[in-house]
Amino acid sequence: MQSPFSQENKPEPAVSGIDLDAYFRRIGYAGERTPTLETLRALQRLHTETIAFENLNPLLGLPVLLDIDSLQQKMVHTGRGGYCFEQNHLLSHVLKALGFRVRGLAARVLWNVPEGEVKAISHKLLNVEVGDDSFLVDVGFGGLSPTGPLLLELDTVQTTPHEPFRLIESSEELVVQAQVKDEWKSLYRFTLREHLLPDYEVFSWYLCTNPNSYFINNLAVARSTADRRYGLRNTVFTTHHLGGESEQRDLASVAEIRSVLEEVFLLTLPDVTTLDSVLQRLIDQAAPIS
Repeated sequence: MQSPFSQENKPEPAVSGIDLDAYFRRIGYAGERTPTLETLRALQRLHTETIAFENLNPLLGLPVLLDIDSLQQKMVHTGRGGYCFEQNHLLSHVLKALGFRVRGLAARVLWNVPEGEVKAISHKLLNVEVGDDSFLVDVGFGGLSPTGPLLLELDTVQTTPHEPFRLIESSEELVVQAQVKDEWKSLYRFTLREHLLPDYEVFSWYLCTNPNSYFINNLAVARSTADRRYGLRNTVFTTHHLGGESEQRDLASVAEIRSVLEEVFLLTLPDVTTLDSVLQRLIDQAAPIS
């Protein structure tokens, strides 16, 4: 495995079709447009606070398109969010346009996966160079998306605006872990091999078409704020207070789910006739069997 500290084969900045002005308005960023660590930190924090992780398109049977025009239309101009391939691909265009060197990486998810079970590659994250340092950036892991960049340095506890994170090495792969309630939890494992858009289109297509895919059978939504994380899994709405307790509430009606999606997760919901029936199905599935 290539060393995390290696500076060989550095990616070069690429021209991007991103509308930076529109993106910055969307996330509320008014800082410098320079490829510095300060800029990177600000963008990652604001992105995760503004553009919610959500999988409404796969759940509703709508296409997930990864070209830059579609990503901007969905997440920048129409108030939607997306899942990892959308979120991190959009951010990669922003960072490249600012002059950062960016490479796409891919991971196998370990979070909530039984020990020894191997999952298909299903997650995108970014390797971003700032000067001579190399960072991991990920705004698309849902409820535990790191809200700050992680230095590619092994066995070092790294603070973020939310949980502490660290990277460890396991079987010639890197593993990202988060400290949750004083316990280190593995999120995903990956190598430093670069992946390209066609790779992610295949991974995303699989998640949108496999009958057993979590994303076409369940609703998953997440957003962070300065002092908490919000999560919605089907009908269970959770608020995790930073350094404190968690609260859960079962949403019992379509109107309640719609309200939480719009008011807490700041989403403009897709105008499709099937939305309410799909939300009602989730409610019916959650109802206890009498």
